Amino acid sequence: MNTHPFSRIIAGTMTWGIWGKNLNEKQMIDLMACCLDSGISTFDHADIYGGYTTEAAFGSAFKASNISRESIQLISKCGIQYTTENRNNTIKHYDYSKKYIVWSVEQSLQNLQTDYLDLLLLHRPSPLMQADEIAEAVLFLKEEGKIKDFGVSNFTPKQTDLIRTKTEVNYNQIQFSVTDLNAMLDGSLDHMQTHNIAPMAWNPLGSVFKNDDEKSKRVAAQALILANKYEVSVDLILIAWILRHPAQIFPVCGTTDFKRISQLTKAANIELELEDWFALWVASTGNKVP
Repeated sequence: MNTHPFSRIIAGTMTWGIWGKNLNEKQMIDLMACCLDSGISTFDHADIYGGYTTEAAFGSAFKASNISRESIQLISKCGIQYTTENRNNTIKHYDYSKKYIVWSVEQSLQNLQTDYLDLLLLHRPSPLMQADEIAEAVLFLKEEGKIKDFGVSNFTPKQTDLIRTKTEVNYNQIQFSVTDLNAMLDGSLDHMQTHNIAPMAWNPLGSVFKNDDEKSKRVAAQALILANKYEVSVDLILIAWILRHPAQIFPVCGTTDFKRISQLTKAANIELELEDWFALWVASTGNKVP
């Protein structure tokens, strides 16, 4: 049962701007409408996408769309100081000072043309982050009504616990897919279940459509067998595999293809049989279950 404010499938916006499809305003509006019509109401951003340009492009399109703010949820991330013409940085680094976190969120709000984020995530862990300073920033932003909730991204259990000593962490966006099982094997997903932290999974289709290595071929072949069995597309089988996990993972899907978006939420209705789920795990590892 999804008790979180986010749609079961989340739309990832990283490739909407100049880092990918470079959609114009009308195309972004149409894509937002397609997502909403398909039951996807949550949009995942990060300040650095498009070299700090994609949030603003999305914000302009959102303002022109007449879509109500209450009908969508906006996630963004901060902390990575990227080397780009839009920033005076000599090297890519992380900044989790209170001053920077607050400033970064205010920039995201301005760019997205909204008064609040539904969720703020720390983009990647820094060896220099101080939990008390991060907690001060989070408290200030919550009190100001600028963020509704807080979490992390790409954090290990121990790094998450460090932040949890000072402030509540409710989400962790991690890399997870049939071809990237680490979070299931290294205790990350167990830790999130133990502490009621909701996982989000970026790159949920893994390497199946990207790489030609043996693992990807094995998984693709097994997924095709199951796609025929359940009468759906291969990508829906890969998403359904993630949704079957008891941690209640939210896949963040970055496709901009209207037809695929319109199908994505159907993955939640696929109930993979137990042996089919394990067949994909075996295809990924290349070995029998221990």
